[in-house]
Amino acid sequence: MKSAPTEIRLHRKSNVLTLAYADGSRHELSAEFLRVHSPSAEVRGHGKGQEVLQTGKRQVRLVGVEPVGNYAIKLVFDDGHQSGIYSWDYLSELCAQYDTLWEKYLQGLQDAGASRDPAPSGRSLSEAVQVITIQPLSPPQN
Repeated sequence: MKSAPTEIRLHRKSNVLTLAYADGSRHELSAEFLRVHSPSAEVRGHGKGQEVLQTGKRQVRLVGVEPVGNYAIKLVFDDGHQSGIYSWDYLSELCAQYDTLWEKYLQGLQDAGASRDPAPSGRSLSEAVQVITIQPLSPPQN
């Protein structure tokens, strides 16, 4: 098991999580990278071959980091995703395989004809407004 980072720092302006280790190594992981590689079932599925390609996450923001016992952190993203528990081992794996994982992700997007950019909203007024129909009241009966 990889030892815990000696420092975990969220840089809100650059949207990067920095991990520092006792051996002096430092790693910077972008919010987008962490989001698309979340260890959650939503992203990884429930078994091999069930992974779900995450699209449109270029602008996702990392808004919080919470400790989980002495073995992991939970990351909170502005798109509502917060179910991934990033163990020290998993974070170490992400750091060690960053280049390979990032290239594989970009290739997956290309193969799927998908994009890192969010889809244009294209919402019509009817999608942006909720309409409730209320039946008229019956006139009072005397």
